Amino acid sequence: MSENTQQARTVSAKSTDALDLKALVLLAILLAAGFILNFTLGKAISTMSGGMISPEFIISAFCITILVVRPNIPQALVIGLISAAVIQLTTTSPFIDFAAEGISAMLMAGIVSAAAKKGSVSPVAAAVATFVTTAVSGVIFMVIKIAMVGAAEQLAAAMLPVIMLTAVFNAILVAALYIPIKKALKLND
Repeated sequence: MSENTQQARTVSAKSTDALDLKALVLLAILLAAGFILNFTLGKAISTMSGGMISPEFIISAFCITILVVRPNIPQALVIGLISAAVIQLTTTSPFIDFAAEGISAMLMAGIVSAAAKKGSVSPVAAAVATFVTTAVSGVIFMVIKIAMVGAAEQLAAAMLPVIMLTAVFNAILVAALYIPIKKALKLND
């Protein structure tokens, strides 16, 4: 009798440094949720502040995406720019978000990468990374807005509390959703 042994086949794929379909679908779903929050709660805050302040909850969407997908820095930039494009539908200050979200998405990817090197990224690390990312995005937005319209003291006084409250909200939201989303997608660190 001949012995028939089979070896497991392995397939190796060359990395293209492109975001895969699963990552883009996740981003689209989360951006839709962030858009709804922006369009409802964000618009309510904007109306109450006379249009001077519009918090962006889409940041929490790209933070969760970056936590789950673990993109490299250029891929994170793409995620940030896609997010900024969605924000253009609800913003009162067009184009500023491209700088704010592009830079902050790369920051988020850097923080997540550093945390992942130390082991599993915990919900606490996710919350801290999201808080920092949201705060930096808001401050970049504020600085550009001040440079465009002036009124530095008034804008800073009006925007900084909203930036910090949005950062806290996003941090809590992302920390609460990070593990369930990872489990739903059957992902491990």
